[in-house]
Amino acid sequence: MTHTTETEKAARPKAAAPPPAAGTSRPPRKVRVWRRVTPWLFLAVPLALLVTFTYAPVANMVAYSFTDWDGVSPELHYTGVENYVDIFTRADLFQVLLVSGYYLAASAVQIGLALYFATILSFNVRFRNFFKGVLFFPYLINGVAIGFVFLYFFQDGGTLDSVLSLFGHDPDRAWLSTSTSANISLAGVSVWRYMGLNFVLFLGAIQSIPGELYEAAELDGANRRQQFRYIIAPGIRPVIGLTVILSISGSLAVFEIPYIMTGGATGTETFVIQTVKLAFQFNKTGLASAAAVVLLLIILAVTWVQRRLVPDDKVDLV
Repeated sequence: MTHTTETEKAARPKAAAPPPAAGTSRPPRKVRVWRRVTPWLFLAVPLALLVTFTYAPVANMVAYSFTDWDGVSPELHYTGVENYVDIFTRADLFQVLLVSGYYLAASAVQIGLALYFATILSFNVRFRNFFKGVLFFPYLINGVAIGFVFLYFFQDGGTLDSVLSLFGHDPDRAWLSTSTSANISLAGVSVWRYMGLNFVLFLGAIQSIPGELYEAAELDGANRRQQFRYIIAPGIRPVIGLTVILSISGSLAVFEIPYIMTGGATGTETFVIQTVKLAFQFNKTGLASAAAVVLLLIILAVTWVQRRLVPDDKVDLV
């Protein structure tokens, strides 16, 4: 039997101590504080800008909506809900929302066309990169430039009449002279300009769908229509909901194109154009603020209803 000497025992390396159990040791208090504070340090500047340029002006707008301020005088008087009563009781102030119906219909056409072109160009089509650029290019143009271009396009004897005359049709009319034709023309311009944005959103969503799903569908004999119905449409449902919200809010807040092309004349005045005129032309900033608050509430209500009717469920195609 072998006996270990004291020298051998001393020469043996000592076994390493077992690691401390998880959760038994806490980092120093200073480290814990910095971990909590660091995210807020990164968010400090964006939050400050958001409060300064968004929430503070909205709060001031709500406060002004209960006054008779003219936008110039340092004095203002509290009038309660008188401005809101005027908006809902005076037909000339609230009926301009009916003009938004033209843009709502145009937004439905816009979404349909954008989804159609995005679906086609998501497959292997000749010159598809060229067509992508053509469809997205109008969204890159300044709205003021678009307004002036189409102002000459729709004028009597302008570009549209010249093109129609090539096909033997001579309308001999001013397209912006009547309420119906002017609103349809302006809504068509909005479709031409903003379809590129929806097109890019749809195209990005379609291209994010795994390619294996298309391959499996083709092996099962599915055609393009069936792939759209069972793969593309369910896969981009959240993006479709987003574009619907953007289109509805944009239709209610149309300003740029009709203001430049007609200035709100011939029955083309939108709710935003009316609000701007109340504030800067008639010096009724309190009433204009109330109108802006009403528009904000309408957009929030429409968005809430849309989210309730079409909830943003998680899509799982695999």
